[in-house]
Amino acid sequence: MNLHEYQAKSLLKKLGIKVQDGVALNDMQYFDGAIEYLQSTGIHKFVVKSQIHAGGRGKGVIYRKDKHDEIVVEGGVKYMGSDVQKAKDYAGKLLGNILVTHQTGKEGKEVRTIFIAEGIDIKKEFYIGILLDRSVSKNVIMASTEGGVEIETVAEKTPEKIIKVWVDPSVGLLSYQARELAFGLGLEGNVFKDFIKFITKLYDAYVKLDASLLEINPMVISENDEVIALDAKVTLDGNADFRHKDYKDLEDTNEEEPLETEAKAHNLNYIKLDGNVGCMVNGAGLAMGTMDLIKLAGGSPANFLDVGGTATPDTVENGFRIILSDSNVKAILINIFGGIVRCDRVANGVIQAAKNINITVPVVVRLQGTNAEEAKKILDNSGLNLISATTLEEAAQKVTESLK
Repeated sequence: MNLHEYQAKSLLKKLGIKVQDGVALNDMQYFDGAIEYLQSTGIHKFVVKSQIHAGGRGKGVIYRKDKHDEIVVEGGVKYMGSDVQKAKDYAGKLLGNILVTHQTGKEGKEVRTIFIAEGIDIKKEFYIGILLDRSVSKNVIMASTEGGVEIETVAEKTPEKIIKVWVDPSVGLLSYQARELAFGLGLEGNVFKDFIKFITKLYDAYVKLDASLLEINPMVISENDEVIALDAKVTLDGNADFRHKDYKDLEDTNEEEPLETEAKAHNLNYIKLDGNVGCMVNGAGLAMGTMDLIKLAGGSPANFLDVGGTATPDTVENGFRIILSDSNVKAILINIFGGIVRCDRVANGVIQAAKNINITVPVVVRLQGTNAEEAKKILDNSGLNLISATTLEEAAQKVTESLK
């Protein structure tokens, strides 16, 4: 689950990490109250930040929601200093309109929430990121003096400016590793000491939150020599939701792909892609292999859909509904290996879906494994216009040919 910046900062602040303070709001009627509150805490310079699940907000463009080709303002993040009226005018242009960045695609995302944050005088910006390096089964902390820049750009053009420290999860971040990062960033004196505390707490937060990604870009050194998280991107590991019942309140379904949200409600693993062949498969590995072969055969997968090992007729029907909700889908490939799930149950699900849904695209079916022969008889006697296949390669070729 991806968090908004203001949500991530709230969690980090509770864990003792210095962050850029602010107030989030989703209605302009609360703007004056937010400013008054911040002023009461000693904050008199302001930054207005749009809140969407995408990077590059500061370099994005705001388009009017009801007139998609009309630019309202350049940039989804702006420093306003102490000019409250200017901040209010800008905030009004953000809320309810569409922000397009290099990560959102041309359709952009609606700005439903803005974050009124404290303006901080900055000496230097840095990048800090923590995530799991699966190749060595350790967490890796990445740091760079190139803060405020996309880390992918730094990795491509100046990889030598990225410092990496691998942390054994069973041991945790050791003091010499924290110092290695500080030295690598060229920190000295009180800033050096403050950073050691900052990175130690940040790593602890990564572990306690069960995060799969924790990115601070930029981490800044203020004019007062304080180390502060000016921005925060946190992705929470959904596999740990059972340990964090309060995480459910942080989910913003408006930021998610609607079909993926619907699939989650039916306990389906679905990811929308840009192709034209809908895929219904059981098992993540088989799904990946199926998509690869569709691509090799000249097609393009429209989705990743894993119906799981206990697929029922209802599961299959819901899978069909979700796949066909994508207007780009021009054919469907069902590829099921019957291990835990029986092929005859899948076949009954296909028939049930065909009766309840108007399926207007070609459907290629490959069922192998437990009760595969029974499944074939069920489908053959159904009267449905299905295209059968025996091997996965044959199925991929037939579904690609059906597009023609």
